[in-house]
Amino acid sequence: MLAQETSRLLKKHQIRLDRRKGQNYLINNHILSRIVEKANINDSDVVLEIGAGIGTLTIPIARKAAKVIAFEQDKRIVPILQKRLRELAISNVEVLEGDATKMEFPHFNKVVSNLPYQISSPITFKLLKYDFDYAILMYQLEFAQRMVAKPGTSNYSRLSVLMNLCTHTELLFKVPPNAFLPPPRISSAVIKLTPQKNPNVDEFFIKTCRALFQHKKKKSGKALLQSFHEISSFYLEKGEIRDIISELDKELTEKRVFKLDGEEILIISKELKELMNNTKLGSKNSS
Repeated sequence: MLAQETSRLLKKHQIRLDRRKGQNYLINNHILSRIVEKANINDSDVVLEIGAGIGTLTIPIARKAAKVIAFEQDKRIVPILQKRLRELAISNVEVLEGDATKMEFPHFNKVVSNLPYQISSPITFKLLKYDFDYAILMYQLEFAQRMVAKPGTSNYSRLSVLMNLCTHTELLFKVPPNAFLPPPRISSAVIKLTPQKNPNVDEFFIKTCRALFQHKKKKSGKALLQSFHEISSFYLEKGEIRDIISELDKELTEKRVFKLDGEEILIISKELKELMNNTKLGSKNSS
């Protein structure tokens, strides 16, 4: 059984897992099987795994894939993973030691990971810079719910907007705390994320989105006024900022931020960018 094998290995190597580093190892065979099934790996796939740990996901994936690229940051864990792979005569896994948020990813076409929760956001946004088929990822339930949230709901956030515009994201199933060792304090969920190209989502849009969601319950015009520093590093008087915002679509600036859908925020961003370019501010803020 997975739980006994995990405990045995950790005890043998005197490894104490650290919740603060997101070290929650999956120990539920049924959940593991469902993840591997949803990943639908075939013998031509190159699979990226972030936070490989002792190989709980790595091993069953490697038996189906052409290759697995497995990132693991903990120097104590890497030799355990490598030894397990040697003992099982698995030779198609490239183990990369280091921080996956700071390292370039080699070529891959699928992602399967029980992500360390503290890097969920940076890894998700980093993945969207790459071209791949889809990802099967474990997140904290609250984070997963924000990923799939719709406008007007309590979980709706900047993350929801970007996921909706740049991906097709589906919450596949929830995972209870007792499926992990040590058990986290919250539930988890498995997400299927399929990237979709959206050329309109550029750095300026991301800044606009960040400014708006600093004040998600306020009207969007007010939110932009109060967080305009998120968009422009160039100093402007409040009156100048008001003048720019007054030129935006009135119906949208009167709408509360958490009720704006992604397409509406794209309109705000596009209009704002044009206005700032017209006032010769755009070049100072797009760099």
